[in-house]
Amino acid sequence: MTLLTKLKTIFAIHKFKYMLYSMTGFGNARSSFGEKTITVEIRSVNSKFTEIRYKLPLNYRDKESEIRKLLNDDLNRGKIEFGLTIRQNDIETESRINTALFTKYFQELSSLSKNLNIDTGDIMQTIMRIPNVIFTDEVNVDESEWQAVSEVIKEAIISFNKFRQDEGEAMERDLRLRINSISELLIEIDPHEIIRMTSFKERLKKLLEDNIPSEVIDNARFEQEVLYYLEKLDINEEKVRLTQHCKYFLDELDSSDVQKGRKLSFISQEIGREVNTIGAKAYSSSIQKLVVMMKDELEKVKEQVANLA
Repeated sequence: MTLLTKLKTIFAIHKFKYMLYSMTGFGNARSSFGEKTITVEIRSVNSKFTEIRYKLPLNYRDKESEIRKLLNDDLNRGKIEFGLTIRQNDIETESRINTALFTKYFQELSSLSKNLNIDTGDIMQTIMRIPNVIFTDEVNVDESEWQAVSEVIKEAIISFNKFRQDEGEAMERDLRLRINSISELLIEIDPHEIIRMTSFKERLKKLLEDNIPSEVIDNARFEQEVLYYLEKLDINEEKVRLTQHCKYFLDELDSSDVQKGRKLSFISQEIGREVNTIGAKAYSSSIQKLVVMMKDELEKVKEQVANLA
């Protein structure tokens, strides 16, 4: 790998650390080394934690810790599957059966099929397809080959992160759109809130007049009771907190944190609490409609955030 290529690799890896990542992704890379072809594939799906599974040639098992370090340095949260394949080019290699492993699988599968009364089918072919049952004699990995493999792994990581970044960019655009939509719906509540307070006071007064003679009504006490209930139904604090949460969510999208999914999930939960409280205090069909629309946008936000690293 040339110096320019190395610089591009370093730049690309660090560039991704300031982006929004999807947890699902795929990346691969391939290169030749002498008479061998090196192929690396990386896949990932959603997971609460970072979990990496390895599929390696037998003679690369002792390199697992070094591979793990390469992956942990530049991969984020998710259930990740890493596969390394090294094939000889146009060279006949003698394949052998791992007798001990074959016997172990045969005994276990035969016992399982007997206990469950399941037809074993072509059990021989099934076992032959299990990894490491058929293998070729491998030699120890020399340093030059390992360096070539390391470069292919780094290229696959870049490809993988690029895939995650592309999905993350699309998700970020959607998240901004929906959080801004919630903020706009919140502003639309203002004119309905004035009408709501006036309407509530009129309904309360009419209810009082319909059930109590007017000469008995204490207007001063009535005004005190109205103020009490209006204070209970006031949603200004919830509106202020909801505005702040939406701003915090957008600020977090712009932050340089590598993993944002968990924090955005917590913020979206706080947004949900304020929206629910506004709905509970609304006593207005117009405001309830706006609250339902905000909840709909928030559910789509939560779905997207669940897929973020």
